[in-house]
Amino acid sequence: MTFDEAAEALAAVGRAFHARGWAPATSGNYSARLEDGSIAITVSGAHKGRLAPGDVMVLDSGDPRRPSAETALHLAVYRAFPDVRSVLHSHAAVSVALGRTSGDAWTIAGHELLKALPGIDTHDTSVAVPIVENSQDMATVETEAMPRIGRAPAFMIRGHGLYGWGRSIAEAERVIEALEWLAEAELAERRFRG
Repeated sequence: MTFDEAAEALAAVGRAFHARGWAPATSGNYSARLEDGSIAITVSGAHKGRLAPGDVMVLDSGDPRRPSAETALHLAVYRAFPDVRSVLHSHAAVSVALGRTSGDAWTIAGHELLKALPGIDTHDTSVAVPIVENSQDMATVETEAMPRIGRAPAFMIRGHGLYGWGRSIAEAERVIEALEWLAEAELAERRFRG
C-alpha cells in the first residue's frame, strides 16, 4: 500500500469511528505499514471527525509534526507480528467502561461474531482479550500487554479503549467493529443478569 492510499484509508476509518462514537474528539489513533516497510500514522491531536489524509504522516520521514503519543504501541505490534499491516485504536464509551469494570482479561465465549476475528471459524470457542493498566509510559503498557496476546488480535487498556490489528486496514477495522459490538453485548448481558 502506498502512503497516499494508506492516508486516505486511515482518514476514512477515523471519520467512520467518530461517527459511531468510537473516537470522540482527538481520541484514537491509526497506522498502516506501507509497502516499503515504513509506518504511516495519524498525527497527534487531530480531531477524528474531521480527519483528512493530511493528518497522516510517515514516521522518521523528517515531518516536523508529532505522531500519536501512542506510536510505541503500534510499533510493538508491528515488531511482534510481521504480517500485520494496520493497527487501529478505538475509544468507545462501551469498551472503556468494560475495561474499567473487568479484571485482567475480557473472555468472549460462544458468540457467533467471534468468527469476524482472523483465524476463528466457529462460535464454539473462547478468546481472551488482555486488559492492562493505563499509563502515560508506553513502554510500561507494551511490557504488560504484548506477552499476554493470545488468539485475539487485540488488547485493551483499562479506561482507554481497544487496540486491534490485521493484515490490512480493512481487516483491522473489522476486528475493532466486532470487538466494539461484542463489548456492547457483554454489558447488555451483565445488565440482564442483574
